[in-house]
Amino acid sequence: MNARNRRALKPLPLPLWVQGAIEVLIAAVISAMLVLIPLVVIWSGGGFAATGIDFIARMGGQVWLAIHGVPLHLTIESATTSADTQTGTFWFLPWGLVLLPLFLGWRAGRRLARASYRDQIWQPLAGGAGVYALVGLMTSLLVPNGMVGINPLWGTLLPTGVMVVALLAGARREAGSWGRLIGMDLAERIERLSQHSRWAGSYVWSVVRAGFVGLMTAFGLAAALMAVQIGLHWADVAQVYQQLGAGVWGGAVITVAQLGVLPNLAMWTLAWTSGAGFSLGSGSVVAPLQTAVGPQPAVPLLSALPVGLEPVWSWVFLLLPVLAGFLAGWWLLREGENHFDEWLSLKINARWASMTLSTLALGVFVAAATAVLAVLPLWLSSGSLGVGRLVELGPEAWLAAIMLGGLVGLGTMFGHLVSPFWEGYELVLPEAWTGEESDGGPAGRDG
Repeated sequence: MNARNRRALKPLPLPLWVQGAIEVLIAAVISAMLVLIPLVVIWSGGGFAATGIDFIARMGGQVWLAIHGVPLHLTIESATTSADTQTGTFWFLPWGLVLLPLFLGWRAGRRLARASYRDQIWQPLAGGAGVYALVGLMTSLLVPNGMVGINPLWGTLLPTGVMVVALLAGARREAGSWGRLIGMDLAERIERLSQHSRWAGSYVWSVVRAGFVGLMTAFGLAAALMAVQIGLHWADVAQVYQQLGAGVWGGAVITVAQLGVLPNLAMWTLAWTSGAGFSLGSGSVVAPLQTAVGPQPAVPLLSALPVGLEPVWSWVFLLLPVLAGFLAGWWLLREGENHFDEWLSLKINARWASMTLSTLALGVFVAAATAVLAVLPLWLSSGSLGVGRLVELGPEAWLAAIMLGGLVGLGTMFGHLVSPFWEGYELVLPEAWTGEESDGGPAGRDG
């Protein structure tokens, strides 16, 4: 075959919107299979009573929608009389399982970014979003039954939103910057601002990042505390497994389900260390000063609840967010820019007064940033199982966020004040602060 014929047989590249549709369709199929396989394994082993494969397929679609945040409207009738019918809305995001579509969408976003030129990423994103919306709509129309009802609008919008976020995150990771991804150079736009605006923006950005550092550190410490608590109560957890008698495959599915909610439990532990606590059903509370829970379902990990702790010792765990804030203050000294302190030092001659005011302001600002950053994850970690007592699960998001922000802000003030002593910073005060004449040397800090 000559070169001309080889060039003629060379396949043409697919349009970007078609590539996006294919990538997202593959992600939808893989995530659906990962949900269906455990259900089919349990069904083949004699689980779910005498149900058919159509029931398992519907349940798989319902679970797939649920891990995308779609609320399921439950109607459970009693076996004796219809007067005992219970209704409610199931809405609970197991973060570990939500990672399935997020990871697949993130991977697809990276692949689509490699196939797109600058300013073209919207084309595959639009194609992918359209296909995922169609999958969500068809699933929400096909899987409802007498016990589970689904609003097609939520079944379309929420999965599409999850996938678009994942696609954007993956495309941004591959592009390396928003400028390369969407053609907008943010750094160039910032350079056009005035010097005072840049200083103010730099200070705000440093405060936001310090709040993020404090939040993630507090979450890591809470996760470590949860792991220690599970280790100390491992015998109780194993006893519940034995009482369930679910067999090998049933035990494996229970373990996978618990792994899916472990990040939620870590967030609940974070709310517990803030002092706000969390709920395990209507009328229950699990907090450092008070623990009152009613009958709980036979979930092995619930055996590790922090019950029976003395209030005196429980308050010690409130120091964990303070420690996280201390590390955030240290980070701010090393990596951030405290331009507000510099501005106050020029307005107030007494250095002790300007430093006190700037440190108090820093603590308040970091506390506010931490609370704003924490309220959405705290809210997303809670939910409802729809019926019975378990209609209130997780922390009160706004209360836990405010209390957590206050503790992190308190630690930030101490960290920012104390960390210069071991960092070796030498503060050379200008003549405006000391009242002495300058010797012409630089004023600032010398590490």
